[in-house]
Amino acid sequence: MSLNHANKIETNKYELEISVGKDLFQNAVQKAYKKNIVKMNIPGFRKGKAPRSVAEKLYGESVFFEDAVNILYPPSYDEAVKEAAIEPIDRAEVEIVSVDANGFVFKAIVIVKPEVEVGEYKALTAVKKLASVTEEEIEKEIKRVCERSARITTVEDRPAQLGDTVVIDYDGYVDDVAFEGGKAEEHSLELGAGQFIPGFEEQVVGHNIDEEFDVNVTFPEEYQEKSLAGKPAVFKIKLHEIKSRELPEIDDEFAKDVSEFDTLEAYKEDIKKHLQEAKDKTAKDDVENTLIDKVLEGFKAEIPEVMFEHSIDSFVSDFDYRLQSQGLNLKSYLQYTGMEMETFRKTFREQAERQVKIRLALEKIAELEKYEVAEEDIEAEFIKLAERYSVEVDKVKASVDANDLKKDILTNKAVDLIHSSAIITEETI
Repeated sequence: MSLNHANKIETNKYELEISVGKDLFQNAVQKAYKKNIVKMNIPGFRKGKAPRSVAEKLYGESVFFEDAVNILYPPSYDEAVKEAAIEPIDRAEVEIVSVDANGFVFKAIVIVKPEVEVGEYKALTAVKKLASVTEEEIEKEIKRVCERSARITTVEDRPAQLGDTVVIDYDGYVDDVAFEGGKAEEHSLELGAGQFIPGFEEQVVGHNIDEEFDVNVTFPEEYQEKSLAGKPAVFKIKLHEIKSRELPEIDDEFAKDVSEFDTLEAYKEDIKKHLQEAKDKTAKDDVENTLIDKVLEGFKAEIPEVMFEHSIDSFVSDFDYRLQSQGLNLKSYLQYTGMEMETFRKTFREQAERQVKIRLALEKIAELEKYEVAEEDIEAEFIKLAERYSVEVDKVKASVDANDLKKDILTNKAVDLIHSSAIITEETI
């Protein structure tokens, strides 16, 4: 293989012209012949037994050229990229210039990693805002757990009130005509939760089991179904059940039921500890974000659009994965929300741009600092990943590219440098 030329044709775009000589090509043609001859029907020979010369005479000298090119293209391209000292960030556009028995020539249009400049990244300043956990926050968390532990009981001796969950049939009419989606049977509705049209839930309050009554409401002007927007409606209601949520007493027994602690006091201390850890982490993250923002102030690069698109791809893929863990999928989500994929992707644009810029800045800092990564460092990271996900190391190595892992280690070193060299003052809020 020889690299004929590597010409910069646009910002972040190169054209490579690569030649593959006769010896390499003929070896690949022989491999292609062995792969394909078993599938070829050649008169006078059993499948797989016809000589290459006979197959070429029958089907033409170039019969195996395409497969031979496909065999040699990937390693030839990789070698040329290495020789040209460029870093592709997307699949190349490939054009075969010529091919014959003596070899082939191809061109590759390659989008490369942009040239990056960074400003100051050492001795940056930031304020770490320290916050203590308040009694109100502890009580709020206990209340949240208490609500979650509530016992549902059926109420028969009083009318419905706000906070109850009622089971109702409803049938809605606009201008005395039933409308689509306006009817349901045995629907559970939490009164006061704001799930229905404004004014609906409040009119259920005060009614008893087995009572039938009307609810009069007006659809909001901005209602999603335009044919109903702003119109008055009547819902005919039949109330079947009233259910009340009984909250447990907040005492030592409650603490035993919801935690590993025997007393409410010990449970509160544990809540305080975890809330404080969360506040401390938020303060640390805020400092790091401030420092990164200051690094980005001096960042300069003409970033190819494809880098942003790849980043958006990752955000979309992560979102889809989280949906699947909940028994959903992205297609259903988009149908439910009425959102087009293009619009959905745009919601990640700002995050994607920031992520790409941060990555490029940190890689540049690692380059300026001449950081290196030893093989044992990469091996240690593979082991950490294997332990984190409880899988074998070999499986991690099969799914995680060592070069990507190396870049992660380098960027982490850059982050550590930015943070360790920073001048951080603390402020209690």
